[in-house]
Amino acid sequence: MTLRFGVLGAGRIGRVHAKAIASTSGAVLTAIADPVAAAAQTVAGEYGCDIRTIEQIEAAADVDAVVICTPTDTHSDLIERFARAGKAIFCEKPVDLSVQRVKECLKVVAAEKATLMVGFNRRFDPHFGALKAAIDAGEIGAVEMVTITSRDPGAPPCDYISRSGGIFRDMTIHDFDMARFVLGEEIETVQAAASVLVDPEIGKLGDFDSVNVILRTASGRQCVITNSRRATYGYDQRVEVLGSDGMVAAENMREVNIELANAKGFTRPPLLDFFMTRYTAAYAAEIAAFVKAVTEKSVPPTTGHDGLVALALADAALLSVAEGRVVRLSELLD
Repeated sequence: MTLRFGVLGAGRIGRVHAKAIASTSGAVLTAIADPVAAAAQTVAGEYGCDIRTIEQIEAAADVDAVVICTPTDTHSDLIERFARAGKAIFCEKPVDLSVQRVKECLKVVAAEKATLMVGFNRRFDPHFGALKAAIDAGEIGAVEMVTITSRDPGAPPCDYISRSGGIFRDMTIHDFDMARFVLGEEIETVQAAASVLVDPEIGKLGDFDSVNVILRTASGRQCVITNSRRATYGYDQRVEVLGSDGMVAAENMREVNIELANAKGFTRPPLLDFFMTRYTAAYAAEIAAFVKAVTEKSVPPTTGHDGLVALALADAALLSVAEGRVVRLSELLD
């Protein structure tokens, strides 16, 4: 069976997913939709798909699944529409900016018995996957402490920030999901600190650009997340897990992984520049996992529930900053 895709949104992440679909066995890109004609034409020209409206894709008999890459505030409505239309759905994070709205959306998905996978691509990165495999194999004993570093090379445009839901819901949300992935236990409490150190305009929009978060599980396992919208040296993506019997770490990826030593000292090539290059393999593996779940009628690896919990963690971090206290996740989910 070949899964026929419609991609909604031909922006940066839409182009990433179009490329992933084109490289995945058992998948074909049938249609692209975007109100910006030039953006849609770029994708159509590169992959040979049709340009259609969202309404046309919704009604199309030759589209089995959609990838939602539209602005965040459209996600939950589109998920419900395509669940009712009988399409399998892959949606970029977050499902919505409101925990209550996500809950309502997931009820529709369940009622329609639709397949929904939420885009947390880092779980599918081969390096982070190898780290998780080492943990699961008992190589480092029981997990005790996790450190996640995620720093962007630069801040996104202000018009993006104004619709993104803020750094915790847009950027840290990936790290919240990664924390759940490697901790092996559900998170109980959240404590966060946030500042504006990169661009005052971000602060004027009510957001932050520099944050740290401490997560704790009921048994006492901890995860520290550090985020920044400015890393002058490249796209900084690292995970370290300390266990009772050892440590496992996934380091940064570079243009080429070499180290040069001479009279001037030790040097290494630059880091990869951003998520489009750093996570190319992860995006392809993510789409392949979605295709597998749809064709086998199995539960996707990253579900709507995962999206709900990650958003609740983001909201807990925001509440922690606002009130200067430790927040229990149950305050947001119950």
